[in-house]
Amino acid sequence: MKFPLTLILILSIQFSFAQDSTQIIPGAYRMNVYVPLLKGKRIGVFANQTSVVGNTNLIDTLLQQGVNIKKIFSPEHGFRGTADAGEQTESYIDPATHIQVVSLYGKKNKPTPQDLSDVDVLLFDIQDVGVHFYTYISSLQMFVEAACENSKPLMILDRPNPNGFYVDGPVLDTAYKSFVGLQPVPVVYGMTVGEYAMMIAGEGWLSTDVANKKYAWYKTQAQNSVDTPFHFLVIKCLNYDHNSKYQLPVNPSPNLTTMSAIYWYPSTCFFEGTNITEGRGTDNAFAIFGAPSLPKNMYSFTPVSKTGATNPKYVNQLCYGWNVSDSISPATTKKLNLHYLIEAYKLFPDKNNFFIKPQSNKPTAYHFNKLAGNATLMQQLIDGKTEEEIRASWQPALEAFKKIRKKYLLYKDFE
Repeated sequence: MKFPLTLILILSIQFSFAQDSTQIIPGAYRMNVYVPLLKGKRIGVFANQTSVVGNTNLIDTLLQQGVNIKKIFSPEHGFRGTADAGEQTESYIDPATHIQVVSLYGKKNKPTPQDLSDVDVLLFDIQDVGVHFYTYISSLQMFVEAACENSKPLMILDRPNPNGFYVDGPVLDTAYKSFVGLQPVPVVYGMTVGEYAMMIAGEGWLSTDVANKKYAWYKTQAQNSVDTPFHFLVIKCLNYDHNSKYQLPVNPSPNLTTMSAIYWYPSTCFFEGTNITEGRGTDNAFAIFGAPSLPKNMYSFTPVSKTGATNPKYVNQLCYGWNVSDSISPATTKKLNLHYLIEAYKLFPDKNNFFIKPQSNKPTAYHFNKLAGNATLMQQLIDGKTEEEIRASWQPALEAFKKIRKKYLLYKDFE
């Protein structure tokens, strides 16, 4: 059963900006639109270091506005955004605000009924990068499900997608779904978090409990609610569309520290599933990558321990590979770059150990396959397929996804 789209309300009230204003305004900045809806309520906020209004964290901004924040929920890398990739983070009391921070990455990924017992309204504000294996959209899904399952109204403060100007990559086969990819979407899906939330709800991709057990509540609540004026509300960005090249004002995670890294991330994060370092522990992770065993006439670098990458692959070892930070990026070509993945496999001397092997050796257990969303890409690399052949194999599923995506766009598309 699909989530009834008529119940997804989109608030598009405009600020009184000058008519020639072209500055992109994230949803969180539109405080005169949504703060009145939060007054008098107990609020649970999903946030991290990217949840800013100007130079101030959203939590501090809302507290200054008199909003009663009862809980802070945090994703991978934690509320302050300093934890390593994949590192389990614990719940704690934030020393600056004295508000409980509930980690939703590690021991649990979804708020429990107990977590939400003293919360009236849930608020989501995270800067995503528009790639299916970036775990913030998996956290978004868990948060949407928890809101629906526990009858809590949800407000999403939308933010621009820095990779929102194209769609590309293999579409995930749900047999390979994990927290680095839960839904049948391509690597680059070209949607904001608000649009993505509408899609997973509208396509019936949420939990069985949401789809079946709570449907009657949705219908009744939407028709009869007086105290709660919305159930699922997206506060749109202003002056944004899917041709925009949005420059992030804050690092979305510890290893995405430049726009170059953010643009290359969809193409080079595949190296996480191989014995090629993806560049963590360097100044430009995902734009620098290689291994000690590659030819020594290539670009050289040495990964070191640093915040957010305390034990990077090949730490303190001299590596050889590529630095593409000044190269033509996927942001220009508007498609994934497979050249370096193909070349790295060709140059890697020990082909049997190019891909990191799981203990079970099952195709679904390979991290590379979880990132790709299938086992096909791995086999294509082993078989020596060209980039053109690999890309051609994606097209039928990509075209089908694009038709689904179109139904949920809140902003002008790039095509």
